Amino acid sequence: MLRFLLRRLAWAIPTLALISLVVFLLLDLAPGDPLSQLPLTIPPEVREKMRTALGADQPMMVRYLLWLRQLLVAEPLHLLDRLTGAGLAGDTPRLLSWQSRAPVADIIAERLPQTLTVIGGGYLLGVLIALPLGIWQARWPRGWIDRLGGFAMLLGLALPTFVTGLLLILVFSVELGWLPSIYDTTLRVSDGENLARQLRQMAMPVAVLALYNAAQISRYMRSAMIDTLGQDYIRTARAKGLIEPVVVLVHGLRNALIPVVAVIALGIPGVFAGAIVTEQVFRVNGIGQLLISALQAHDLPMVQTLVFVFAVLIVLCNLLADLACAMLDPRIRHG
Repeated sequence: MLRFLLRRLAWAIPTLALISLVVFLLLDLAPGDPLSQLPLTIPPEVREKMRTALGADQPMMVRYLLWLRQLLVAEPLHLLDRLTGAGLAGDTPRLLSWQSRAPVADIIAERLPQTLTVIGGGYLLGVLIALPLGIWQARWPRGWIDRLGGFAMLLGLALPTFVTGLLLILVFSVELGWLPSIYDTTLRVSDGENLARQLRQMAMPVAVLALYNAAQISRYMRSAMIDTLGQDYIRTARAKGLIEPVVVLVHGLRNALIPVVAVIALGIPGVFAGAIVTEQVFRVNGIGQLLISALQAHDLPMVQTLVFVFAVLIVLCNLLADLACAMLDPRIRHG
């Protein structure tokens, strides 16, 4: 397993290096100006001084290497200083947002808990719904549960998350008045009352994401389980007199999970991408909202860092999917 992990890491590191260069070049060459939102009455010489202060007047490769140094060296050192007080960073300049002049890492760390709470909760709930539903549908195909679950999952795939979100807002917020339509990011859970308020405002965005993710994962779980239950070793297990739950959940589930685990792991980055739409609908002040505001302001350090973080997440999820599949099937890690 260690050799398998080292082989995957050997490919992951140069992949991330290439991704960082591509991300920086694409966003740096995109049309736009960080000073475009400033009043036109500002004199040109003042604009040039402001551009110099932002570092936007330096050559492209100098800005890329500086961004990479601040992102991969300066920010980790400042994080270690904050945790240990060792003073390793010294006077190393941090990566600053052009829009707010605050450290990019601090802004992301402030917004990340909101995204993890809502988006992570929606994905986890979707997985918990999809796995037993897919197993049940595969165990009794063309039954009423299979048909009803297939219809619900088809709706989840057909309707975009912003449409589902708006429908829930119209029903549960406008018509019934049960749930808040705007997410209160300033709420802090300190007692039972605040916990109830937090659960109420999380209900709709989590339900929207859970339906969409469950619709995708349950289809793979159903197909993989149907294929597995038709194998010869399953018929042999039944011929030995094993009870059906043992046949399905012990002998069949492990092999059926191999493609599904890969789908679940590779779907995590897509959840964060979907956060951009969901957070806009429910006004969640998270990573998606931060990316939209940074794009509108042409805040290159913030946008480049967020896109690179998403790329790192994709590479890590690919690595986790490979490791999970290798643990379930030894043939993969010895291949």
